[in-house]
Amino acid sequence: MTHAEKAEANFRQGYNCAQSVLLAFGDMTGLDDETALRVSSSFGGGLGRLREVCGAVSGACMVLGLVKGYTDPDDREGKRAQYRLVQEFAERFREQNGSIVCRELLSGVQTVQGRDPEERTQSYYKKRPCPALCRCAAEIAEALLGGNR
Repeated sequence: MTHAEKAEANFRQGYNCAQSVLLAFGDMTGLDDETALRVSSSFGGGLGRLREVCGAVSGACMVLGLVKGYTDPDDREGKRAQYRLVQEFAERFREQNGSIVCRELLSGVQTVQGRDPEERTQSYYKKRPCPALCRCAAEIAEALLGGNR
């Protein structure tokens, strides 16, 4: 199973978008499942259901940072390279989906208002692009990292 297939399957199991993508790359990030799920748990619904940056985008950027990120605050080239990698990811995601912002990606989708996550039902999955967005984010991240491992 590819990272993209895992990311989509994770979302369909009930994980949020960020969790779905980060969890799919455990073989590359070295994170155990519990740590991956906890660290990405706040990023679903465009950051805690605020509908800001898409959770799938956030999860993919976590993957990019864990695999290719820098750690030394004085590593200007490392920082530059990481930001360029994220910018390339965002550009490709926008080209394929029109935006990296959750509320824009869900435009036209009837959602339940409020702060709480919606119940995952068949109609929930039918009306949302989220499974496909998780797959797309994972495909782009995988391509930027040099393929499936």
